[in-house]
Amino acid sequence: MHLISLNIGTPKTEHFHGSEVVTGLCKLPVQGQLLLTKTGFAGDGVHDKKHHGGEDKAVCAYSADYYPHWETVLGEKLPPAAFGENLTVAGLSEKEIHLGDCFRLGTALLQVSQPRQPCKTLAARYGRNDFVKLVVESGYTGFYFRVIAEGMAGQNDALELVTPDPGNVSIAYANRIYHHDRKNREGIARVLAVPALSASWRKSFQELLENLNPA
Repeated sequence: MHLISLNIGTPKTEHFHGSEVVTGLCKLPVQGQLLLTKTGFAGDGVHDKKHHGGEDKAVCAYSADYYPHWETVLGEKLPPAAFGENLTVAGLSEKEIHLGDCFRLGTALLQVSQPRQPCKTLAARYGRNDFVKLVVESGYTGFYFRVIAEGMAGQNDALELVTPDPGNVSIAYANRIYHHDRKNREGIARVLAVPALSASWRKSFQELLENLNPA
């Protein structure tokens, strides 16, 4: 993976296709070193704290490799950090990134915690009510990191895999089970067996399992 840009932004009122939305989605690239804490980069923020942010979703990563696809779908040139990601990277595939994988960025240590779930704010940004569905169906979701060890990080730092998770459960696999194969008992159990799985996704997968085992 190659880090293209490090992006931050604080919540503000945005005008999306005739609608006013308060969001921190519209991030911009920054230069220099930033402090990366358990809750994210200094100077970054979210508005909807119920669904975004927190220690399990401290850092969002998305691949610029997918930008050409979405530019074709949307018929427009995408801005920097088009998906509201903190880390725009190249050479990323959800098939190759696994829950629990640990990466070094600068002096900080990050751990993959869950896939990114597209939201209605992202759909509003591009004026496509079907955009959440399109992202889910494509599998080009991106993913979140938690911060295991705080440190300083910048755009010129390498994002290096330090410790692969032994469970070998890819982001693509977790997405497939959650969005397309929700009655796959073995698959649900495999995802739940990863200790690094975020609390919110663990709850969702436990509910899937409970629905297969009605009282």
